[in-house]
Amino acid sequence: MIALSLHRAGHDASRHSSLKTKRTLGAWLILSTAASLAYADASGGYTLPPPPSELYGDLFVAVQTQGIYPDQKTFVDATPKMDPAQIVQAYHQQMATPGFSLTAFVAQYFTPPTDQSITPPPNQSLREHIDWLWPELTRLTTTANVPPYSSLIPMPKQYVVPGGRFREGYYWDTYFTMLGLQEAGREDLVDDMLDNFAYLIDTIGHIPNGNRTYYVSRSQPPFFSYMVELAAQKEGGRVYQKYLPQLRREHSYWMTGANTLQPGGAVRNVVMLPDKTVLNRYWDERDTPRDESYTEDVNTAKQVTGRPANEVYRDLRAAAESGWDFSSRWFGDNQTLATIRTTSIIPVDLNSLMFHLETTIAIGCGEARDFACVGEFVGRAAKRAIAINKYLWNKNGYYGDYDWKLGQPRNNPSAAMLYPLFAGAAWPDRAHTTANSVEAILLKPGGLVTTTFKTTQQWDAPNGWAPLHWIAVQGLKRYGRGDLSRQIGTRFLADVNNVYATQQKLVEKYVVEGEGTGGGGGGEYPLQDGFGWTNGVTLKLLDLYAPGQ
Repeated sequence: MIALSLHRAGHDASRHSSLKTKRTLGAWLILSTAASLAYADASGGYTLPPPPSELYGDLFVAVQTQGIYPDQKTFVDATPKMDPAQIVQAYHQQMATPGFSLTAFVAQYFTPPTDQSITPPPNQSLREHIDWLWPELTRLTTTANVPPYSSLIPMPKQYVVPGGRFREGYYWDTYFTMLGLQEAGREDLVDDMLDNFAYLIDTIGHIPNGNRTYYVSRSQPPFFSYMVELAAQKEGGRVYQKYLPQLRREHSYWMTGANTLQPGGAVRNVVMLPDKTVLNRYWDERDTPRDESYTEDVNTAKQVTGRPANEVYRDLRAAAESGWDFSSRWFGDNQTLATIRTTSIIPVDLNSLMFHLETTIAIGCGEARDFACVGEFVGRAAKRAIAINKYLWNKNGYYGDYDWKLGQPRNNPSAAMLYPLFAGAAWPDRAHTTANSVEAILLKPGGLVTTTFKTTQQWDAPNGWAPLHWIAVQGLKRYGRGDLSRQIGTRFLADVNNVYATQQKLVEKYVVEGEGTGGGGGGEYPLQDGFGWTNGVTLKLLDLYAPGQ
């Protein structure tokens, strides 16, 4: 399978509770003034302010705890009207005065993000609507137009946002958006977003979850190598060489600490199993509540007994890095968010993506005629493929996750089982067995259900997601199951068409099973429309299965 892949050209340890009670005004002034000067991220040369939780301290805690905005993401996306140090000082001076209103204070000192809702022209076909959406979702936020102290991280070129409350670019979303942009002839935007991500790798040291300061402590599923491959399919092998330095830095980021590991240990994103097999996990360098979901995380931690809150916060953050926030995949009991144990789990999707990253680096090194590097990364990919098929194969007939702390597979079938097929790391017989499991367990009237558990979380049943449908369609075609990929693709496309026909919008996720299909639900926020990755995947599926539509 390695040969096939190559020939394809293929801590802040401070707690927010202590911030509320132990910081003096003088200490806050020192902290905020230092924050206003910005600091250099330890991994690179780009300077950026701290996240809002650090900039505003107990003011941040008060705003989020009191629910000044219905959506916790609103405040962290708001722009301060003056130096944060001055705002913190004013807050401490006014907070104890009679009649003080936190709502009025926030309105006085912060500008909330602008409304992102869009109103399309009437009577557009689905394809016309997607074409109309691209410019509506395109942003340019350089250092010249990002306000001081904003949580938004500037990037040099244009990019496409998902839509709705997601006002910034997101890492793994972007790949699926790129698919549609390339299909629509917008190779310029594909190249722009690739350059933006290369810039983030060079300046921050990795591609954050999204271009916000509160996302910098984690990444997201590493699709950068797929983005490079996508551009290379149109522009030639030189693309591999152009982005080779960033591909290698991306790999180094995900493998940080691997050389220091002992059997049975873990550091950051890397785990070494007792037999010295090395695989990856999701992780976040912080162990505090997420800025954008502060109250939700605090409330989850309160439900947990027998574990320190910071461990719960780390696992919540790591699940956010996975992109599957939240899902039974990460729950100890497959049902309850409070049993989350993300960092104890070796995910099948992440390691499949790492396999692709390693094979892509080998291709890039071949383009650069660095044959020692080719040998190194072919070897790395071969070891990872063996490890995937040893530890991430479930005897029940599908690829799945592995709990390294318990030393056993996770018996939770999910659409992630198709990632080894998508990446080309699956053994052919196991790929066919997995396809049979997909057909028997996950295929529903509206497409592919995400997991078999109904938990009220958005990355569980009855929801289906555009990116997972594309992974399935491509993975199954790769291993000769075009019949099943067509069923999955056409059923999901019908679901998307149905919602568009009745509501004139594309949404973030869809219900694919039950009495009626439609827009999905569950999770921490209402259903969002826009929607970047749905647009991209839908356009690809239209051209595959309904080219005249």
